[in-house]
Amino acid sequence: MELKKIAMGVTAVAATSILLVGCGSSDSSSSSDKKDSDSKQTETAKKDIKTDGTMNDGTYKLEEQNYDDNGWKGFMSIEVKDGKITKADYDYKNKDGELKSEDADYEKNMKAKSGTGPQEYIPELEDSLVKAQAASGVEVVSGATHSSDSFINYANQLIEASQAGDTSTIKINNGADMQDGTYTLEEQNYSNDYRVVFSIDVKDGKITNSDYNYVNKDGDKKTDDADYEKNMKAKSGTGPQEYIPALNKSLVEKQDPASVDTVSGATHSSETFKLYAAQLENAAQNGDTKTIKVYNKAE
Repeated sequence: MELKKIAMGVTAVAATSILLVGCGSSDSSSSSDKKDSDSKQTETAKKDIKTDGTMNDGTYKLEEQNYDDNGWKGFMSIEVKDGKITKADYDYKNKDGELKSEDADYEKNMKAKSGTGPQEYIPELEDSLVKAQAASGVEVVSGATHSSDSFINYANQLIEASQAGDTSTIKINNGADMQDGTYTLEEQNYSNDYRVVFSIDVKDGKITNSDYNYVNKDGDKKTDDADYEKNMKAKSGTGPQEYIPALNKSLVEKQDPASVDTVSGATHSSETFKLYAAQLENAAQNGDTKTIKVYNKAE
């Protein structure tokens, strides 16, 4: 009788072990299946991303990391649907999470000094971006030049993120000194047979060299293209042999992308230069020497 009880106990334990092993195998299989499914979804999402300069649908975000002297730090996001910016959200917050656009005292004081306040210039900038669908098309708001320059820079970086389908939050180390090194940006798509390549050298926290140019598929520079120089100069009064060195020189002299002089006859190239220079400055503030890839719209 005692032996029978022992045998029954052993049988029960064995059965329980089989059940546990079976359950464990099922969970492991389920987890593996889930990982495979997630991996396939990620791969599918990557395949769906367009890199021809078209904006990919989604929400793209940017955040400043540091509070300014007045206790504010900016943040921005854009929403893209059907390849278009449908909404822009730009503002500043303090350590209590309060918004600058809702600060009555700030509004009153700034408006008294410059004629505009965050309740006016912030919606104006947001509306301008949605209307223009490009950072370079945003109009600077009189009385809020610095905020406008920041907005245009951030808008351009968010648009680039949407063109790459990268929804990770962009972090801006605002107010920080530039770290020594070489910082590079390259357009990935050719437009009118050329794409931008741009690098800056930083030493002792200063831009010591700026190398902005365009290259074709053979690696030839636009500044060496005699026909391009001749044709552009005949139409606009300047060519790449003049405006490209002028922009590079201006950046080194001014040390501020927003202050770079716009070259008459090369307005579009000047605006592109300023946007990319501001982005390289942000990279230098982060000490991030990884080449910035811009999936620009090919024309």
